[in-house]
Amino acid sequence: MKKILLTIPLILLYTGILFAQENTDTLKFWKFNGISSINFSQVSLTNWAAGGDNSYAFNGLINLSLEYSKDKNDWANTLNIGYGIQKQGEQEVRKTDDNIDFTSKYGRKISKSFFISALLNFKTQMDDGKKYETDTSYVISRFFAPAYLQCALGMEYKPGKVFYFVLSPVAGKLTMVLDDTLSDRGSFGVDAGEKTRLELGGSVTMGVNKEIMKNVTFKSTLGLFSNYIENPQNIDVDWKVAINMKINDYLSANLNTHLIYDDDIKTSDDEGNPRGAKVQFKEVFGVGLTYKF
Repeated sequence: MKKILLTIPLILLYTGILFAQENTDTLKFWKFNGISSINFSQVSLTNWAAGGDNSYAFNGLINLSLEYSKDKNDWANTLNIGYGIQKQGEQEVRKTDDNIDFTSKYGRKISKSFFISALLNFKTQMDDGKKYETDTSYVISRFFAPAYLQCALGMEYKPGKVFYFVLSPVAGKLTMVLDDTLSDRGSFGVDAGEKTRLELGGSVTMGVNKEIMKNVTFKSTLGLFSNYIENPQNIDVDWKVAINMKINDYLSANLNTHLIYDDDIKTSDDEGNPRGAKVQFKEVFGVGLTYKF
């Protein structure tokens, strides 16, 4: 079942290609891009007087995009997958990165730079996430626990290929926690014992994709969501930045950051005392092999 659900974004992403292949005249309206990178580091110490631990780390990224543009229609799809692990000394293997993020955005042009827009975004992860304490660890997240599905209708401003801005006064956000243990805890904002939480509100989405200098690409997306029904002033924030630096055809350096604030995701200290919602931040930097297609 997990494998079937995991392939849904891939099927959606490639559906357009399959239809386009039936007609060579149609193919010119489609644009496909993909980039993948693998980064690996390792340290081995033997009788090293200064001390230290043996370690290794792996991080992999794949970013796919499929765009269709013809007449007044503009359809953009992206799929981003990342996964990373590390092991240090006698510790067990620990996860450092894990995300699946699929976005589909359709626009119908009504003027030179304005579109009526519909947006769908889906996020989840592949592997168990754990919280590590002194001598124990326990699972705090799993595949589809959480998963987020957000849909929005509104207006898009897109003056060119570099920047877009979508204002959606009608938006819905569905949080899914399809794991009994985590749902019983009330993790990720669902009520204890419930598997889903539905929020109705409005959203703003904007993105930038630009080559800021030769062989250096800057890409950033920012999503804001306000729940009209409950605490609309507490705005959810999802901000991603990716800087890709090409060294040659097969080597590159990548810097990725991800900032999240979700008022429904409560945190606690090491003793289990509630601390409320906090800003979450992740940074991944790597140098390794890259393949562009």
